Amino acid sequence: MLAKSGQGVLHDPVKAEQYRIARLSRDARFDGLFFVGVFSTGIYCRPICPAVPANEANVRYFADAISAAQAGLRPCLRCRPDSAPGSNPWLGTQTSLNRALNLINAGVLAGPQAISMSALAERLGIGERYLRQLFQQSLGTSPKQYALYQQLMFAKQLLHQTQMPITQVAFAAGFNSVRRFNEIFREQLQLTPSEIRKTGAKAPSAKQGLTLKLAYRPPYDWTHLRDFYTQRMVPEMEWIDEQSYGRSFTLNGVRGHFTAKHSEEEACFYVDIHLARAEDLRELKGIVSHIRRLLDLDAEPLTIGDRLSGLGAALPKVQAGMRIPGVWSPFEAACRAILGQQVSVTQAVKLLGQLVADYGETVTLGERTLRLFPQPEQLTGASLEGLKMPGVRKEAIRALATFVAKAPEADIESWLQIKGIGPWTLDYVRLRGLSLPDVLLSSDLVVKQQLLLNSPGSWPRQACEDPKAVKKQAQKYYQELSHQLAQEVAPWGSYLTLQLWNQQ
Repeated sequence: MLAKSGQGVLHDPVKAEQYRIARLSRDARFDGLFFVGVFSTGIYCRPICPAVPANEANVRYFADAISAAQAGLRPCLRCRPDSAPGSNPWLGTQTSLNRALNLINAGVLAGPQAISMSALAERLGIGERYLRQLFQQSLGTSPKQYALYQQLMFAKQLLHQTQMPITQVAFAAGFNSVRRFNEIFREQLQLTPSEIRKTGAKAPSAKQGLTLKLAYRPPYDWTHLRDFYTQRMVPEMEWIDEQSYGRSFTLNGVRGHFTAKHSEEEACFYVDIHLARAEDLRELKGIVSHIRRLLDLDAEPLTIGDRLSGLGAALPKVQAGMRIPGVWSPFEAACRAILGQQVSVTQAVKLLGQLVADYGETVTLGERTLRLFPQPEQLTGASLEGLKMPGVRKEAIRALATFVAKAPEADIESWLQIKGIGPWTLDYVRLRGLSLPDVLLSSDLVVKQQLLLNSPGSWPRQACEDPKAVKKQAQKYYQELSHQLAQEVAPWGSYLTLQLWNQQ
């Protein structure tokens, strides 16, 4: 059992009343934002749990699942907390902690290729001692213990939702020993993997693959996300229909593809994942993490909507449930941005499709033949002669590919030294390649046009006929306007960017 601690317990009486109402009504909009500890039964649940609601006197509310576990509670077998959408209560306040959580959730501390704690701290640019302090102060646990619990929750999800043998589940969750997996599972969750497997419903079948149910918090504007992807779809690398989005991918040498089918009724996506080899399951946790990011499944639409609605005339109409349409990697996002410089979206997509057709590897996985997005190593010396665009942009792609091939873990800020990559490109990478929530693309032409159009008053012209002075005055006004809005909307600037793009 995890050590007991008061960290993560929600004591705010106003929030407690809000959460009480949410759990009694099984409001899916709060799923994953808090967990319900029921001390009369010793379990913790999602607010949407179908069981008869417990008496309030026996209930405590927790900010996250690991805090409930530290209080000595085990996860409910009916609502399955392991399947809840993620949340990030430290967003906008603790940057290093957020980055650490994202890396750990992607599996960097698990499996045969796990990095050390000191290496994680180095990637974050902080000391190992400070990293441990951050976790202890915010979560009441260590980074390793947090990573271990995430592995267990992922394993529990696989046991519930798939027919994978327990040995494969252990491997996919990042454990190198089945015996150790069984021991830790029972010790931490007070259940055995076999007991969990008995409670699992038969998973929907996916030919030569597996299917997972990935939940989100409604509302979810699937139509906007689907249409955004459709307009930018690369043939043979991506596929879309009315209810599904799919694409190929490469992650740490593992090749595969997924198709995510939307279910509005269940507030989830059913995701079919196909990998080239059985041993590729070692990257499954990271793959699922990427898919969740691409579809922005862990967004908090209620909180985001409230912030956007408070912008007044700057955003007169808010489209509920809009999500960030991610791409697989920062490198791919940067290539998309470079190819899209000074051309229309249609022209940019044609160039991107040509790049994939000329340099993307063709593979057959399951019953589908597809193309993979080119890896940096494939583009370092490429002529790119098939791309009808200025030579300076071709050189920017080659230079970026060379840089990333040599320093794959380098911070994207270092890309600014590459000719042809500027602040707008980097912000685009942050928005779509990293899915960071607070990227207001104020230098984007469409964003600028929409903000000025929505501006409550015209910029204060001075009695001046000098065109340069007028231009300078206009630039200063827009800088002040965009800076003020960035502060007002933080930490949700990316969603304002998408709303403004959508109003075009």
